[in-house]
Amino acid sequence: MAEEKKIKTIGVLTSGGDAPGMNAAIRAVVRRAFSKGLTVVGIKKGYAGLLQEDFYEMHPRDVSDIISRGGTILATARCLEFHDPEVQKQAADICKKHGIDGIVVIGGDGSFRGAQALASHGINTIGVPGTIDLDIACTDYTIGFDTAVNTAMDAIDKVRDTSTSHERCSIIEVMGRHAGHIAMWCGIANGAEDILIPEKYDYVENKIINHIKENKARGKKHHIIINAEGIGESQSMARRIEAETGMETRATILGHMQRGGSPTCKDRVYASTMGAKAVDLLCEGKSNRVIAHKHGDFIDYDINEALQMKKGVDEYMYEIYRSFSI
Repeated sequence: MAEEKKIKTIGVLTSGGDAPGMNAAIRAVVRRAFSKGLTVVGIKKGYAGLLQEDFYEMHPRDVSDIISRGGTILATARCLEFHDPEVQKQAADICKKHGIDGIVVIGGDGSFRGAQALASHGINTIGVPGTIDLDIACTDYTIGFDTAVNTAMDAIDKVRDTSTSHERCSIIEVMGRHAGHIAMWCGIANGAEDILIPEKYDYVENKIINHIKENKARGKKHHIIINAEGIGESQSMARRIEAETGMETRATILGHMQRGGSPTCKDRVYASTMGAKAVDLLCEGKSNRVIAHKHGDFIDYDINEALQMKKGVDEYMYEIYRSFSI
């Protein structure tokens, strides 16, 4: 019980790109903290809001009916100035001024670097992985990925229907600037003939063109290519493929629709669990930790260790996609 008295006020912020399920995590932080007799301060617009002291006290009623909403009620922003060590110290001083003993940071790797900086200045911090890209190496799950990949899968099914009807090649661009997890999952789920991801694509377009020609020779009438945002150039690629293969080719860029929408059950439950665990860790006096889901368990890592980890696409998933596309 002595440990729990160390934390009286918890701040919570969302940083970087928004992700479905962030509201579920916010709700969990507020209600778990309230159940322990703690005060919660909502910090609006991420680290930018922290520097501007854009705070308000949150109560359980403030988070009623938000678990099903996409986006983040706290809003989010990118704050490049937070890379400056002097600005980081200023942010920690602001927390101390307002009596904020600990902060829950919901976001990606960049957000965790900010949390790491706050921890170095004496503010207890816990990171909760929130990004649709699934690109945080220490965890098998990130808030928003499940919703985003299901949103994309549903849209791709619809594009495939019309692609089949018109006997077209369709290039569908999904999000993932540096990571191809959404593209890989959708490619397998939607039965794509080609998946282009930053981790694997060799930019030899003739391989795709030859694949389309081979499929046409076998009597296949349509072709689906899932293209990750990090590869891009879907429109120009479509023009080149049509010119080389004679197959009508169209590009569809799904864009930010993948960030929105009501979170799936998994995103609601996992985000809620992670938000509650973040409060528990702060109450145990822990700091500079990031919550992860590994092998079915919710665990935590030192942020320094987590940021050193590397993550690629699952090699077996990639291998089976290649065998399915024959």
